[in-house]
Amino acid sequence: MTLQNKEEKIKKEFLLLKNWEEKYEYIIDLGKNLPKKSNIFRSEDKLIHGCQSNVWLEAKLKGVRIFFDADSDALLPRGMAAIMIRIYSGHFPFEIISYKANFISEIGFRTFLSPIRANGILLFLKKIKFYAIAFNEKISVSLNGKNI
Repeated sequence: MTLQNKEEKIKKEFLLLKNWEEKYEYIIDLGKNLPKKSNIFRSEDKLIHGCQSNVWLEAKLKGVRIFFDADSDALLPRGMAAIMIRIYSGHFPFEIISYKANFISEIGFRTFLSPIRANGILLFLKKIKFYAIAFNEKISVSLNGKNI
């Protein structure tokens, strides 16, 4: 499934929700379903700085695709992290680097979340793109090394 297909699916899920209370409840439920991580996962190098709550993001390269995992000490950010993981995990780094995350504004995260929380989701996206750029470079170096 493409990034755009995943984004469209999530936007459709949010369109079914009648009001912001239902949207909050849905995001919190997603957070409850995100597997809780051990304290080993919650390390400083995985922490996303600038979020209202503590949020951790891990990225692993498997072959040439990136897989993400996340955790937070609060349910709403955990739910937002679950959404981001659903969209971005399992894709090629170059796809993530060039993809515009329209769903953030189209769902209305910036209007119904507090400014700090809305900024947190943007910081989460920035960290995802950071990992994608780093892994894309690693793949390029690896491929160039094989071609020489």
